Amino acid sequence: MMPGRKWTVDEKMNIVLEGMMPGANISEVCRRHGVAQSLYYRWREAFLAGGRAGLQSVPST
Repeated sequence: MMPGRKWTVDEKMNIVLEGMMPGANISEVCRRHGVAQSLYYRWREAFLAGGRAGLQSVPST
């Protein structure tokens, strides 16, 4: 994971959607984007609860 990296809402959403694709490997998606799996799952939970707007209140790091 890249320390101090700030992710835009669109970047978070695209990473979450990539991980939700059928057959997606979360470990691989996270590694490719430099995101910790725990952060990915926080983003996914926020996205499922509130869509794109839900990601605005979730920390980027």
